[in-house]
Amino acid sequence: MSDESGPRGPVEWLRWLWTTDHSGVAYVREVFTSVGAVLAVGLLLFAVSGVWPPMVAVESGSMEPNMTVGELVFVMDEDRLSPEAAQGETGVVTYQRGQTAGYQEFSNYGDVIIYRPDNRSGTPIIHRARLWVADGENWYDRADKDSIGDAKNCEQLRNCPAPHAGFITKGDNPATNDRYDQVTGLSSPVRPAWVIGTAEFGVPGLGYVKLCASGNGPCPLYVWSGPATPGELSASTGPAAPATTNSTRAAV
Repeated sequence: MSDESGPRGPVEWLRWLWTTDHSGVAYVREVFTSVGAVLAVGLLLFAVSGVWPPMVAVESGSMEPNMTVGELVFVMDEDRLSPEAAQGETGVVTYQRGQTAGYQEFSNYGDVIIYRPDNRSGTPIIHRARLWVADGENWYDRADKDSIGDAKNCEQLRNCPAPHAGFITKGDNPATNDRYDQVTGLSSPVRPAWVIGTAEFGVPGLGYVKLCASGNGPCPLYVWSGPATPGELSASTGPAAPATTNSTRAAV
């Protein structure tokens, strides 16, 4: 500072604001520093992933045991770092192609995708891409017979023949998700345009920070009486969005 009368000029004011021990100024400075750090991390993750928000928090158990409630999952645009085993130009590896190529994500073959069922607004789903079907295809013979309910042929199988090309999807939890999403009516075959991104890795438990702060999902600090549908993801305006799993949903 130039004298005891206080800072003069913008540079001295900035230096004073950054270094003063005045309690009120120090508090505001800490708040802005924390917010700036969070935004910087979020923007960095967005630059890497190409998806906003770049993380989702799992709210329910449709992807257990490979994704758990409260897990924070990093999401990437499916077109980035597209594996050789991906289906065409979709950037997504299905379970069936993953078996052939030895490609795994989250302890099972194929990619876990975040998608909007039937391109509807609202909370997206996070489930594994199981197989790809062509427009009009009778995919009954290629389906896992344990995942199609009581259907004995294509005529008895919902979304068969396929109304359009897309992914057949399913949660990993056999207790809550024993049938394909396209058999339960959760969504028709998932078009590539409905896919928000692929799940890359998760940090167990860290998602509870977002879930507790937002009140949009289960939180160890209070009793959650939210959606009975396992597997939903709830959206976030910050770096982490809650995600639920029966249908694991991911809000963005």
